[in-house]
Amino acid sequence: MQTEKLEKFYNKNYKKLLVIPFIILALSLLVLFYNYKSTGFFIDRDVSLQGGITANINTNQNIDIDELKSFLENKFPKSDIVIRKISEFTTGKAPGIIIEASNIKDSDIRPALSDKLNIELTEKNYSIEEISSGLGESFFKDFIIAILFAFLFMAIVVFIAFRTLIPSLAIILSPIFDLTITLAIISLLDFKLSTAGLAAFLLIIGYSIDTDILLTTRVLKRREESLFNRMFSSMKTGLTMTATTIVSVGVGFIATNSSVLKQIFAIILIALLIDIMSTYFVNMALLKIYVKRKYNEN
Repeated sequence: MQTEKLEKFYNKNYKKLLVIPFIILALSLLVLFYNYKSTGFFIDRDVSLQGGITANINTNQNIDIDELKSFLENKFPKSDIVIRKISEFTTGKAPGIIIEASNIKDSDIRPALSDKLNIELTEKNYSIEEISSGLGESFFKDFIIAILFAFLFMAIVVFIAFRTLIPSLAIILSPIFDLTITLAIISLLDFKLSTAGLAAFLLIIGYSIDTDILLTTRVLKRREESLFNRMFSSMKTGLTMTATTIVSVGVGFIATNSSVLKQIFAIILIALLIDIMSTYFVNMALLKIYVKRKYNEN
């Protein structure tokens, strides 16, 4: 009985549901375009992608991070500075801090830190990693190229598998929605994209395609049941997969003290929620329209 009600509701409203993701996609593109016009990039990047330094200071003294950040921002106004504590997983203690700063050199920041913290910075308590702006820019451009090639080869494989244009395009649309909307959301949340975040986006593409291929295969190649039953069966399987992933990633996000892992988990969590919408509002509706016209199924 519940399935019948759900079928009636979906058959009546699937075109309206299809519009919602496109509105969100348009708003996301506006956010990314605004970022690009304002800063020259569609999302803020951390030191690993725009160049700068990452300094590790190991000290047991209680450092006021807000005060130190304010001091460094006043001293280096053109630098984008992020400071966070280093936390031990077992004890929860913070035996030091990590400073990430763009447009600055070690020779400039080391004496400023030494004076402010009133400690001598040596190899025992201080380490530095410098990334040139050219290297960060090159890595980011290579990532964009990798994404484009991923979509190209993915489109070829999907088209060979299904040999029909509309279902193949519907599958490719889903990761486009997932990537674009997730980028806009993390931008609004003031995330600074890192190399680890780029890896998370590559994972998103694979996961998004997985659920869409499952849906398309059942709808087009298993014609024994009614159209809605095929879609509903696929949705139950896909949502079960997504729910288990959300739970495991959510636990990882809560449990970890690593900012790198937190960013990866946060991006994946957001993208998984967006993927539910893109798969079952967009792809499923497009498949229904296609099957209804081609095979006269309702």
